Amino acid sequence: MSDINFNTDWRVVASTIYNKPVDSKMLGSVEVDVTDLEKYITNKRKEGLKITPTHIFTLIFARGLKFEVPELNTYVRRGRIVHKESVDAMISVMIQRDEMSSVKVPSAEFMTLSELSEFLSEKIKETRSGEENREMRKKGMLARIPWPFRRWFYKLIKLITISWGYSFAGISANNYGSFVVANIGTVGLDVGYPALFPTSNVAIVFTMGGIYKKPAVVNDQIVPRRLMNLSVAMDHRVVDASHGGRLFRYVKRMIQTPELLERKPE
Repeated sequence: MSDINFNTDWRVVASTIYNKPVDSKMLGSVEVDVTDLEKYITNKRKEGLKITPTHIFTLIFARGLKFEVPELNTYVRRGRIVHKESVDAMISVMIQRDEMSSVKVPSAEFMTLSELSEFLSEKIKETRSGEENREMRKKGMLARIPWPFRRWFYKLIKLITISWGYSFAGISANNYGSFVVANIGTVGLDVGYPALFPTSNVAIVFTMGGIYKKPAVVNDQIVPRRLMNLSVAMDHRVVDASHGGRLFRYVKRMIQTPELLERKPE
């Protein structure tokens, strides 16, 4: 890891000339075949391991950022690209009708499927019960501030935490983890492009679309397959297209060998 230069000349310049997220946002998507992956998940659930595609892709993304493309496990602080020691995943969850929150998974890159399943089950239960829902409390506090003071207060937080790199009101430049993943297929969307939340300072956000059946060519034969769209929004101050390409090549490889997620990475 020490031989990687996270602060190349271009990245130093890009962190200066781009504003987040208006100028620096890049979007992309890829269609992946999850036919065999669905069968794997079904078999594991029969064995008692309660997992979904969200568990699978969370671990794949986390290990990809740690071992395949560590340049993506970074954030901008005071005009410099800072590498994160661990890969902390932020997973969007539905806590009630039309109300979203999130669960942070620390050091997700070293988790196994069973560990992530147990961790998420407990954290989602706490979030939905209100015991651990700090995100909702922050939103409530901000919503109670009268307009236009609400916008001024938000800009102040963003200035202190994101622009200056200091901690304020429990928020820091690295408060939201390494990446965000959301399963928009659960709300009926096949494809959708996420936003880079201005005060998150997260360089990459993934969305998982709904799974659908479609003709595909396999071994020169047209057969029905189960497909999914993975979409991504990336901060161009940190991410280049080459990084996204390396990551999604890794994702496609891992989809074919999900059993590797049952054990700790070497």
